[in-house]
Amino acid sequence: MQYPEQSLSVFLERAVSQWPNQTATIFFGKKMTYAELADAVERFAAALAELGIKKGDRVAVMLPNCPQTIISYFAVLHLGAVVVPINPVNVGRELVPQLTEVGCKTIIYLDTRHPLIRSVREEAGIENAIYTGLQDFMPYIASFNYRYRQYRKGLSLTVEPEAGVLNFSDLLEKSAPKAPRAEIDPQNDLAVLQYTGGTTGTLKAAMLTHFNLVANALQIKEWFVGCEEGKEVFLAALPFFHVYGMTCVMNVALEMGATMVLHPRFYTEHALKDIERYRVSIFPGAPAMYVAINSHKDTPFRDLSSVRVSVSGAAALSPDVAYAFEEITGGMLVEGYGLTEASPVTHCNPLTKERKPGSVGVPMPDTECKIVDLEYGTKEMPVGVAGELIIRGPQVMKGYWNKPEETEETLRDGWLYTGDIARLDKSGYTFIVDRKKDMIISGGYNIYPQDIEEVILEMPEVEDVAVVGIPDRYRGETLKAYIVLKENANLTKADILSHCKERLAAYKIPRLLDFRRELPKNMVGKTLRRMLVEEEKSRPSGF
Repeated sequence: MQYPEQSLSVFLERAVSQWPNQTATIFFGKKMTYAELADAVERFAAALAELGIKKGDRVAVMLPNCPQTIISYFAVLHLGAVVVPINPVNVGRELVPQLTEVGCKTIIYLDTRHPLIRSVREEAGIENAIYTGLQDFMPYIASFNYRYRQYRKGLSLTVEPEAGVLNFSDLLEKSAPKAPRAEIDPQNDLAVLQYTGGTTGTLKAAMLTHFNLVANALQIKEWFVGCEEGKEVFLAALPFFHVYGMTCVMNVALEMGATMVLHPRFYTEHALKDIERYRVSIFPGAPAMYVAINSHKDTPFRDLSSVRVSVSGAAALSPDVAYAFEEITGGMLVEGYGLTEASPVTHCNPLTKERKPGSVGVPMPDTECKIVDLEYGTKEMPVGVAGELIIRGPQVMKGYWNKPEETEETLRDGWLYTGDIARLDKSGYTFIVDRKKDMIISGGYNIYPQDIEEVILEMPEVEDVAVVGIPDRYRGETLKAYIVLKENANLTKADILSHCKERLAAYKIPRLLDFRRELPKNMVGKTLRRMLVEEEKSRPSGF
């Protein structure tokens, strides 16, 4: 493939030149065309320039999926500044290190989070605090209902005047219609600093260039065979502050001139309604979203036949979930793989009958992968033998911000060491075994939680499961399984252990089982195993 040497903001410019009257976003029923979106981006960029934002400055965008997120993102890029996406539910002890690490002086956030921003402004060094409200871009009735719900929750949408505190809509209204445009070196200039636990588990900011993100969006677009520019409709439920939603939904949709149906959070009943109402055709998501749709009581009464392409990421996708979703929609649901350091997509199953259940597929165009030994990472492993997955391609990051040692550990001789344990089959399909850092060592055995989770998920009564290693004085670590049962399911610990004994070696059978109503997950549905481990370590006994 050919990857143009261009700013990521060219995606929006191309869309508005070719499809100016095409609907770009739908937000609680309110539509915005590409011409309107481009005008808002230009005006907000002008407002940011008036505040002194220039090329290379870092600007935090702490918003859920809403029109203001897209406007902010591309306005920052227009000026050659760098977007720093922040989870809008973060608390102060999480937020301050993220802002100070990369030197953000400007933050764009929801009015409901103003008390938090006000409390950390001085410590974080924030000079420009720009607030907005979801209600500001909703139609009248939805806006009124939203305001009332926030009032009932005791959340204030009023922000008192204060030096350095600015209103998003006021800036748009009062700004000039044109903004200065920065010259971009796509290969070297940063577009996004995306926070991640990374391949080593410690928080750091991945430096993603314009070229990285342009390349990955074009790779994904190439993968979406049969999709038509200017005609597709995306369900935008994956959060844009996460690299998966940012690239696979927002950037790809803009490059295709598609419509995005924006959801600030994923609620199953809202998703079902909007898929039917707006004839959603492309639905990138996480396994938890597809499980929720498969099992929702309203699903049999909704027409979801418009969904043709769905790609699952962030966690392993059960083949049973995929088949059930395909039966409902008539479209295809395939599993892919990626990581923040690769913008993020590196692998996906083909949107054809050549997909393989349980596999994350084959590499994206112009992407290479190898499986190497776990100890030194220099010896390539034979077909079928597990080792660390390493990747090389145009989407691989420049490095970690101000972390040369971590960068050197992760990027070696042009290869990205993912920290994931995988194997290849004879056809070149990749199967993820587990995270290197999630590997459990019990009694001298290397155990991969996913092996056990897949067995337990075979039981039709099980909705979700997570297996972790908890401290054990004798074995080093002991296996514990946290299990969520489906509604009205009747399953005992003895049933689960009996099932495991028939399918797993003795050392892989969990010694401890815990039934839960839900598992801790991040905003894209990935189970947070570390929270379960920390919970166990905090117990008085130390176990």
